[in-house]
Amino acid sequence: MVTNQASIKRDGVQDYVSLRATAAIIFAYSVFMAWFFISTDNLTFIEWRGLFSGLAMKVFTLAALVAVMIHVRIGLWQVLTDYVKSAGLRAGLQYILNIIAFGYVAVGLFVLWGV
Repeated sequence: MVTNQASIKRDGVQDYVSLRATAAIIFAYSVFMAWFFISTDNLTFIEWRGLFSGLAMKVFTLAALVAVMIHVRIGLWQVLTDYVKSAGLRAGLQYILNIIAFGYVAVGLFVLWGV
């Protein structure tokens, strides 16, 4: 019996949809933050803390952080697959960069939920 090896790992369509969905979340977050900076006359710590104290903003920021991590993981996998031919070096780089991306989200969570 022949098994489909592609079913074990992700495929191109899943990567495509994931990249587009995460890009949309990152774009929406960037537009919102740009609007906040443009529309706020005098940005103080009180206003900044007020922005991030609401549950909706915390969830939106968390979604943006996770979207950045997923976007980075897929993008780096594609770039490293194209340009790093040594499988061992590529695996090591992917491991290190994935740990950094996860650390980015972890630090963001501590900062975000500490407000």
